[in-house]
Amino acid sequence: MSGQQLTLLAEGRIEMLGRILRSSNATFLVQVSCREDSAWAIYKPEAGERPLSDFEPGLYRRERAAYLLSEYLGWGIVPPTVIREDSPLGIGSLQWFVENDQREHYFTLYAESAETHDCLAQIALFDCIANNTDRKSGHVLRGNDGRVWGIDHGLCFAAHFKLRTVIWDFAGEPIPDALLDDIAPLAQAVPPDVAELLDDLEVAALRLRVKRLLRERVLPVDDTGMRYPWPLV
Repeated sequence: MSGQQLTLLAEGRIEMLGRILRSSNATFLVQVSCREDSAWAIYKPEAGERPLSDFEPGLYRRERAAYLLSEYLGWGIVPPTVIREDSPLGIGSLQWFVENDQREHYFTLYAESAETHDCLAQIALFDCIANNTDRKSGHVLRGNDGRVWGIDHGLCFAAHFKLRTVIWDFAGEPIPDALLDDIAPLAQAVPPDVAELLDDLEVAALRLRVKRLLRERVLPVDDTGMRYPWPLV
């Protein structure tokens, strides 16, 4: 299905439906239509990004890079995401909208749905690789089909260590061998379609993070107790 989703995102006509007001940067719900097919998507234009001291403009590229990394690993964590230059407010990312119960998020899933724990720990590992600076609880969704997703990856892939996340419940736990096997190739090379969206220092830092995870074989521990985003949800 993801192939059809990507085609619709990449080629469909974009109609603005409304702005998502709780987002830090300008974020819009849109409808994407192509012939008889249509779907909702999340549109994040570069023009709506707030200036940051530690990230260059163009956070939409990191949204796309996170999707490509997730697909390379075969984990399917990030919803299908494309870059569109012909969007209503200019170039930006377009991500498939995940229908979900908005009362659920990381904290509720961890506390009430033990069957999601393997998926949540996998997202924690993904965030370590991607150096996610902003894994709020609300950035973890369970779709109406029961699948667990991670969204909002604009603040990832910095060269300097910046991990900030609410997912510390698995800290110190061993990383399953199957997941270590999945990430091992990244220690040698980052996929070209991911690397071209980042700079050279960020690509090198990603490889170093993977090498450390392969060496230590456990999810990292936050000894400071300060590596949390704000707000938490």
